[in-house]
Amino acid sequence: MSPLRAVLCAALALGLILGPSPAEARFGKRSRPGQSDSKKDDDKTHEATPVGQEDSGGDDDDNDDDDDRPRRRYVSHHSDVDVAVGLFHFLFSGGNHRLVVDDRRGRDNELRGERHAAPLSFRLGMQGGPITDGGAVDLFIGLEGRRFGVDARITGMGLSADDGSGETDTISLVEAHLTWALVSLERARLRAEAGISSANAPDISFVGPSLGMSFEACMAGPLDFEARMQVTPFPYRQVDASAALALHLGAVVLRGGYRGMVLDDAGHVDGVAHVDAFHGPYFGLGLTY
Repeated sequence: MSPLRAVLCAALALGLILGPSPAEARFGKRSRPGQSDSKKDDDKTHEATPVGQEDSGGDDDDNDDDDDRPRRRYVSHHSDVDVAVGLFHFLFSGGNHRLVVDDRRGRDNELRGERHAAPLSFRLGMQGGPITDGGAVDLFIGLEGRRFGVDARITGMGLSADDGSGETDTISLVEAHLTWALVSLERARLRAEAGISSANAPDISFVGPSLGMSFEACMAGPLDFEARMQVTPFPYRQVDASAALALHLGAVVLRGGYRGMVLDDAGHVDGVAHVDAFHGPYFGLGLTY
């Protein structure tokens, strides 16, 4: 896939996922009063012949109108089908991850592949699952060349309060990394990552340096193995590690795995170090181009 096509696919994919209409419904954003009503009224309106007005075309024109109506509905129906088929093809036939190896040959008569060594790739997705005392949801986005790229992740955690009040404590984690592919092959990619991370807890917020490693490797056909580890050494301490299997269906990626995390505030809140460990399975859906 050419870099220009990858960028165009990335922009379209981002628009499809972050478009305003799905976001309002998907994330509980209430529509404005009257907005849905006006839409329903628009759908119900139709052209009507005024009372008492005669049709100048006679019976032949009536028959022509009757013949035209099915034709118009037929065209509209096929237009909707074409859009649906085009979207399906865009999602499940695109992407860098193909079911077979690219059979084009390079200068040395070698088979060329772009499974994990594409000139330019874009990824976007979300994942989540239960963890100790609550649940966690991740959003991530990344843009990457053969060697260098950028990666950003947001994690939201909802945890049962440990004071017995029955309330929920929220912790949000944010990471922004530059990535460097130490290994960039058709069947495997190993990255080193560095950047900043932040943690927002009920009574304190931290910002510190962040280091990480990530690995992807083809196992069989469209099935990949993924592993990632991220560490923040100070001012707070964070270790976040995960491993998963990812199924690539064109540009669509389904993944499931297990995650473990340790958070330590190093006593910055009240002089006593509070250390929490979380772990649990997660499942996700994403796009890769």
